[in-house]
Amino acid sequence: MPALFIFLILFVGAPLIELYFLIQVGSVIGALPTILLTLFTAILGGALVRMQGLSTAMRVRESMARGEVPAIEMVEGVVLLTCGVMLLLPGFVTDVIGFICLIPPVRRLMIISTLKRKGVMGQVSGSPFHDHPATRSSGKVLEGEYSDESDDK
Repeated sequence: MPALFIFLILFVGAPLIELYFLIQVGSVIGALPTILLTLFTAILGGALVRMQGLSTAMRVRESMARGEVPAIEMVEGVVLLTCGVMLLLPGFVTDVIGFICLIPPVRRLMIISTLKRKGVMGQVSGSPFHDHPATRSSGKVLEGEYSDESDDK
């Protein structure tokens, strides 16, 4: 898909859709309640993003303390940042998408499925090096002995 088409959808199509839904909701419940509802979702979303961001930061710290690479948690941080921006933008469509992405199992499922679809993450089974070529065995076993002779000198 051309980049110009994507930018056109993001910067023209999305605001028009948001404006349409704001007008529709405003005609049903009134202008002031619509504005208050938009402000409420922005404040609530900001608080939830902050809480989940701190939780994700703690998981990153724990993973690093164990000597693991916190790859999924780092991607979750980027998704949470994107959700925060979506929740701060006025509109109901971006708020719904932002709140859906704030549900941790849904967010993690979206991240893992996207990484697998893009080929960044493979199937994990037992060992972290399951599909690595160096771990594939040809069926032959070599036995031997060794000694460290660097201490003898």
